[in-house]
Amino acid sequence: MKPSRDIGRLIEIMAALRDPVTGCPWDKEQSFASIAPYTVEEAHEVAEAIARDDMADLREELGDLLLQVVYHARMAEEVDAFAFADVVEAITTKMIRRHPHVFGDEDARAAGQAKGVWERIKAEEKRQRRLRRGEDAEGPPGLLDDVAKGLPPLARAVRLQAKASTVGFDWNDPRAVLAKLREEIDEIEAELDTSPREPERVSAEVGDLLFAVANLARHLDVDPDQATADANVKFARRFAMIEAALAAEERSPKDASLEEMEALWQQAKLAE
Repeated sequence: MKPSRDIGRLIEIMAALRDPVTGCPWDKEQSFASIAPYTVEEAHEVAEAIARDDMADLREELGDLLLQVVYHARMAEEVDAFAFADVVEAITTKMIRRHPHVFGDEDARAAGQAKGVWERIKAEEKRQRRLRRGEDAEGPPGLLDDVAKGLPPLARAVRLQAKASTVGFDWNDPRAVLAKLREEIDEIEAELDTSPREPERVSAEVGDLLFAVANLARHLDVDPDQATADANVKFARRFAMIEAALAAEERSPKDASLEEMEALWQQAKLAE
């Protein structure tokens, strides 16, 4: 089988990988749940390529993300739920419906430019989705209902907080959020002093602290996921400098004390 610029070839490749008899053993074993983390990971790698302004990598990462869509569509087709063409039809239908000012006739174009049309279209889509799920579609939806549950946790925290802010449920001063952070830290400390320690309560308090940190980041116009990613890179870089310094003495971190490594960490900070 040869590579191709035709999406049909990619669909054929995925069908071959999932073939019950001749397919790839690993691919045949996968499910929606097992593939979902890879889908999220590929989306993050697309974002990273964009942040680096690396067009060669972006092309490759978009291909990896597209593969995830084809993968899920193939598994759905195997259980007679839907196929890739249905995915394409669904999104094209949505885009046309949401942009009557671009794709409609003359009357629809004029109406589509009216204030509030986008909100009304999305509200109707949400109503139909709730009907499809067997939920009450007549009552007013909750303010936070449309914040995607599949977002990375810190990103979802920011979305939830921003939504709540639209009705005034928010602090006006980042310093008030700092006070909340101190409160959450005190609550974790109180849990640490409890005997026996209850892991679930500790986990809940740590979650509250992280939620408050995300709120502080939002108030300071900082992306908490990106800030954490940057901190990860910085930590890895500085730890590598510790390893290099110890290697020069023919030692490794496991041969050094915490005090020695802390001193080398401070040197790495100064070097930067």
